[in-house]
Amino acid sequence: MKKLLVLALTLAAAPFAATAGEHSYTYVELDANRQVIESTGSDLDLDGFAVKGSFEFAESFSVFGGYQRGEESLRSNFGPSVDFTGEQAHIGLGYHHGVSDSTDLLVEVSYIKSQADIEGFEVIDGDDGRVSVGVQSALGEKVDAWVKANYTDGDVYDSEFSATAGLLVKFNKTWGLVGEIEAGDDVTNYGIGVRASF
Repeated sequence: MKKLLVLALTLAAAPFAATAGEHSYTYVELDANRQVIESTGSDLDLDGFAVKGSFEFAESFSVFGGYQRGEESLRSNFGPSVDFTGEQAHIGLGYHHGVSDSTDLLVEVSYIKSQADIEGFEVIDGDDGRVSVGVQSALGEKVDAWVKANYTDGDVYDSEFSATAGLLVKFNKTWGLVGEIEAGDDVTNYGIGVRASF
């Protein structure tokens, strides 16, 4: 996580000479997703998908949200495998402010709903709140990068810090390839997919 925070400071301070396009805060995105949960004994690797979206309003604000789902079959030495399903949805409000021609400061607050379903056991769910601060910067006309520091607290996350880093490679004004990683103490989330910006 420290490396991601160093990257955030580097992006914020770097004097990018390339001509940058405007950042788009209105988009829809579809990702292939993997969530790795570190647990006692063995890690859970939940493979699935994620859908995300954002809508900009009033120039500096945006509303955003998303849903992800992943599954893994847990092998047992004493019987048949057990299916583990994890789902998470979030919705939030973001603020962005230009600090240079190519870089925006990001501040976000969001609500997260998590649910875990272990076959044969009771469903576990919880509600959490998150605050994120970071920067998004254009690395030329075709590439955007962002890094954020996150603080999450509630039922599932107990005063936990994580860091997010992402990269968007634009094919044209609308379509692009996007990748993002969020790393915390016990959970790491990876996603790669396509984004349509408007």
